[in-house]
Amino acid sequence: METKQELIIQNEIIRKFVKEEYTLQDIYNLKRLLITENTFVFPRLPNFLFPAAIIDKSTKYTGYQHVWVRDNIFIALSHYINGDKNTAINNVVSIMRYFSKYKYRFEDIINRKINKTKINKRPNIRFNGVKLSEIKKKKWSQAQNDALGYFLWFYCKLVNEGSIIPTLDDIEMLFLFPSYFKTIEFWKDEDNGHWEEEPKIESSSIGTVVAGLRLLLFLIQNVNNGQKYFDGDINEKEGLIVELIEKGLTALNQILPFECITVENNKRRDYDSALLFLIYPLNVITEKNSDLIIENIENHLKGKYGIKRFLGDTFWPPDSKKNVDFKLRTSDYSQNKDIRDKFFQKDKEAQWCLFDPIMSIIFGNKFLINKQINDLNKQIHYFNRSLGQITGNDFRVSFKCPELYYLEDGKYVPNDATPLLWTQANLLIAFKKMEECLESAL
Repeated sequence: METKQELIIQNEIIRKFVKEEYTLQDIYNLKRLLITENTFVFPRLPNFLFPAAIIDKSTKYTGYQHVWVRDNIFIALSHYINGDKNTAINNVVSIMRYFSKYKYRFEDIINRKINKTKINKRPNIRFNGVKLSEIKKKKWSQAQNDALGYFLWFYCKLVNEGSIIPTLDDIEMLFLFPSYFKTIEFWKDEDNGHWEEEPKIESSSIGTVVAGLRLLLFLIQNVNNGQKYFDGDINEKEGLIVELIEKGLTALNQILPFECITVENNKRRDYDSALLFLIYPLNVITEKNSDLIIENIENHLKGKYGIKRFLGDTFWPPDSKKNVDFKLRTSDYSQNKDIRDKFFQKDKEAQWCLFDPIMSIIFGNKFLINKQINDLNKQIHYFNRSLGQITGNDFRVSFKCPELYYLEDGKYVPNDATPLLWTQANLLIAFKKMEECLESAL
């Protein structure tokens, strides 16, 4: 059973706006404050791609000036939901251009020229957004099936609604995704996942691929929006996608509500906050599993300052700036795990700011369906926690959304990836959901 926690608010100005009950005007006032204070600034490249974070000379070492596919889909989704479809469309069109430029990455694995175990030969999900080019200098955990699934899901969503008119080359590229997923056997593939770690079979990756495949299937089955893009018989492609979806769902039914059930080499992981994304935005799992995942996160991962990614997380361990060389703090985790693990302290994992907005959105969606006041109260609770994470004047930049809070000299403080655009994007969606729920309650 979840115990009630004290609401910690970092910014004293924001504290004056935080309430247990809100009116629509209250939400508008809060949003206006944050817009005025530049909380929701999303610096974008000319091609509408976004860096992971807003950095300066002191934080450039993080590498967050680069583009991550996963982060960009969430940022594009936030713009889409808040009425800026042009940015969302141009963003995923640019990612399509990038994947098309390196489509041989897909083809080499599909044709078995490259073994899927060669991680750096897989489609790269972290790249130079300015040049739309791969980053050659550093090895990275590129086996991230979730990132590919997110792109497929959002690109097909925009095609299905008529916002994107794909070219024949785009269609050809789209159909490399199911062929690729079949070749790597995504339903039992050990990938690096959302957190770019040691490979393991993960529900959060499998579910994301299933969500993408579902919308690709809808695309080719929808006469009005889909079949006009195809010539001739598409039954074979449709059959492959249906088969892959079934394999993915079968795997999910065996693993959920857990992230990984592999016991060898300490890979088992019962609780992981990445599973929240299968509830929102992907809506790809059952209500029963959704409720179990939320319960597990509230009981095992929720902290005072944020929500842990998973138990035993050694990213930004206590006193990182004293103990962990800056080159290792945000380098490839799978390559330096042993170095970082020695600084691990139980129950002192970093607490992330990505997840409270997602929890707020999930409970908001529950309220819109069932109109239960408890769901609205939970929505507000996680919304307020999200607001509480915004930095105050005691940090190098105020009114910003951090990646996480970690322990430094016995105090939880934001890490250097502040502001993180993914956190901003999630919070902006949470604002929109608060507006929707308060409007429906009138």
